[in-house]
Amino acid sequence: MRGRILPLGEVFLVTALWASSFVAVRVVLDHAGPLTVASLRYTLAALLLLPWVRWNRLRHAPSRGWIWRRLVAIGVSQYTVGNVALFSALILVTSSAASLALCLTPVAVWILEAAWLRDRLRRLQMLGSAIAVASCVAFFSGGATGLTPAAVGLLAVATLSFAVLPLLGRQIARSRAVDNITLTAVPLLLGGGILIPVAAAVEGIPRMPLSAWGIIGGLATVNTLAAYLLYNHALHRLRAGEANIVLNLIPLGTALIAWSTLGERLTPLQMGALGLAIAGVSLAQYRGK
Repeated sequence: MRGRILPLGEVFLVTALWASSFVAVRVVLDHAGPLTVASLRYTLAALLLLPWVRWNRLRHAPSRGWIWRRLVAIGVSQYTVGNVALFSALILVTSSAASLALCLTPVAVWILEAAWLRDRLRRLQMLGSAIAVASCVAFFSGGATGLTPAAVGLLAVATLSFAVLPLLGRQIARSRAVDNITLTAVPLLLGGGILIPVAAAVEGIPRMPLSAWGIIGGLATVNTLAAYLLYNHALHRLRAGEANIVLNLIPLGTALIAWSTLGERLTPLQMGALGLAIAGVSLAQYRGK
């Protein structure tokens, strides 16, 4: 357990950073489209990391074909498909309803991890995961009413897309084939780079106030660059499902931020669900001897 304190702390810090992303993205979406926001955020973060990417190690890796396929899959699924689907859903539904996608992602991760990576789950881990997911559903049950088929489809695509990074990132991280910066920068560059011409063609050249550009800069440097470096580093010591179940607290953190900044109050049911989510996350971290 001692060797996992640091990576668990990293994932909890990432959870806090990504919890604030919902509020920031909602503000920027008033001035630009979802494709533009995603492309600017991830491309800027990748460009800041490029000078430290070890291209020679990636070019001469014995399994470079295996690595590149996974890096491309992460970039397209996580940064192109997943986040565009989530940002588009935020236009149609409330942030609480959109957060349900993040609540249900651990289910897909655990199932795919057991089937693909052959990592067996312990009973307490399964119980903790179920409690955490159920508590998130209960927490946001009021915000999930009135969903349109388009919104449901977008949230389903986002849920499945977000399950790819923990799985493939865990494979690459434990193989030690590339360093952490490369694992973070290359998918960001691929996913954001694909979106730039698409966003320009569909949504046009962005015209945003200086405050919106500042928020995008913060999203790129802190909520993306720093957060993904911490998350990918944590995957060296944590299994994909263990890391992702902590991220299950993101929508709850978003609600707490909204409560503290916008004055939105929590009902007794939501407070109880928050406590159950924390208990579920704790159980999901147990691996035994």
